[in-house]
Amino acid sequence: MKLITTGERRYALLLAATDSEYVKRVYGGYFNVFVAAFGEEGERWDLFRVVDGEFPDMSELYKYDGFVISGSPHDAYGNEHWVLKLCFLLQTLDAMEKKVLGICFGHQILCRSLGGKVGKACSGWDIGLRKVKIVSVPSFMEELDEIPSSLSIIECHQDEVFEVPMGADVIAFSDKTGVEMFSVGHHILGIQGHPEYTKDILFNLIDRLLDNNSIQREFAENAKIGLEIAEPDRKSWEKICRNFLKRTHHFSFS
Repeated sequence: MKLITTGERRYALLLAATDSEYVKRVYGGYFNVFVAAFGEEGERWDLFRVVDGEFPDMSELYKYDGFVISGSPHDAYGNEHWVLKLCFLLQTLDAMEKKVLGICFGHQILCRSLGGKVGKACSGWDIGLRKVKIVSVPSFMEELDEIPSSLSIIECHQDEVFEVPMGADVIAFSDKTGVEMFSVGHHILGIQGHPEYTKDILFNLIDRLLDNNSIQREFAENAKIGLEIAEPDRKSWEKICRNFLKRTHHFSFS
């Protein structure tokens, strides 16, 4: 599927999840959520539903300035055909030094593809707002005017990165997850949380997880309370992600 605006820069979303009914009704699909968070005027964004086996043509990868891998209910350590094919694609993009941003599942599958280790978190689900501590500043963040020591982000995962790939740098951690953010060189960035999520998307996701007995009611209610009393630093996360993908300059968090 193709979008929308045409321009000099071209990006692709590798969608690893099926659109929920809520996101389709309110936002028109996850693709629109990602483009709203990371896209800018004058760009072309393409959608590939990798979860359904839809992948970019290998002969056309050179045409793209960057790729974003979405979250997913599937395991990044699984061996479904599309997961293995995605791993091969990411290894190819790494060899080409194409910009690749991985979100949640995308963060984990990037790690696996490049030789790191991922698996089920020993501490269970992390759902809600989480304060992430920045411990290393890669070059694309040095270009930002102000670098906060910590940022709040929406989380929804029960898997995590155990060990980053060789040559990777851990950028951030939290009291729940040891690797909240990592980079490889100037072209790979993984973020465990969801910089693209709005609070209403997570509220709906919590209800769906509760309905299918993935989480307990008390846990769900506590997660919702945390969301009601605090806000994620969405604008700051969007600036970080856009700066990584596009190398823009002189952003400020003020």
